Amino acid sequence: MKELIIIAAAGENNALGINNDLPWHLPNDFKRFKALTSGHKIIMGRKTLESFPKPLPNREHIVVTRDHTYQPKFPCTLTHSLEEAINMVQDDEKAYIIGGGEIYRQSMLIATSIELTRIHASFEADTFFPEIDKSFWKLTKEEYHPKDERHEFAFTFQTFLRSDS
Repeated sequence: MKELIIIAAAGENNALGINNDLPWHLPNDFKRFKALTSGHKIIMGRKTLESFPKPLPNREHIVVTRDHTYQPKFPCTLTHSLEEAINMVQDDEKAYIIGGGEIYRQSMLIATSIELTRIHASFEADTFFPEIDKSFWKLTKEEYHPKDERHEFAFTFQTFLRSDS
C-alpha cells in the first residue's frame, strides 16, 4: 500500500509561514524532517519549491503547479494536479507531502498519516495548516521538547493516523 504522509510544522494558530519563509528556526525539527523524508519522494506546491535555495539532497522532488509554462530553478518532476503527483508514487512506496497550505488542504482526505511539529506559540502568517479533524485523525504519538538555547520555542512532535484505517 502506498503511504502518503503529510509532514509540517505549525504554530498553535496553525501558522505555517509568512512571505514564503518560516517564522521560526528549530534545528531539531529540520533534523527530523531530513531523517523522515530522506530517500523518499516529496510532493509540494510551486511556492514551497521556490522557498528552497537548492534541491533537498537524496529526495525526489515532485511539484504541483497549475502553470503549464512554469520553469523550475532546478531539475524536478512537474505535475499539474495533486492527483497526478500522487500517481507518481508506487503502491509500496512512501511519499511525503511537504506543503504548502493549499497542497495540505487537498491532501487531508487522502493522506495515510500526519507528522506534525506543533510549535507552542502563535505566529503572524499568510499560510496556515488545515484544522485536524479529530473524528478522522487519531493522535498516536507525542514527544515534547522544551524551549532551550537552540530552540526559541517549545514544540511537540505529533503523529496522527487516520482513525478509519
